[in-house]
Amino acid sequence: MKFILISVVCLFFAACTTVQPGPEIFEPADSAILAAEAAGGDEFAPVEMRFAREKLASARLGMEKQKFEVVVYLVEESEINAELAIEKSRTAKTRRLVNELRKSNEELEASLRATFGDEFK
Repeated sequence: MKFILISVVCLFFAACTTVQPGPEIFEPADSAILAAEAAGGDEFAPVEMRFAREKLASARLGMEKQKFEVVVYLVEESEINAELAIEKSRTAKTRRLVNELRKSNEELEASLRATFGDEFK
């Protein structure tokens, strides 16, 4: 019975220990930030881009200070902020396109009204 209890306690402590993540932990966040930059995140979602970069910088600092649990959390937050910047950029670009098409439709309608009068609807 003592052996089982000691084994369980050892397994518990082994599960609680923090394992140092490798440098590849930063790759998803780095990739997400690059994708957000390519999507226009700096123009359309500057706050989210700033948060993503700050979180990643904090994660790198945490790695130096061996705060590994915090590093994983900050890297995930950085990636999420970058993905949010991508989606906000896509939304802003779509909204811009919709506004351009709406303006074009209004101009076309005005042209048709000028040609055919108020009968056109």
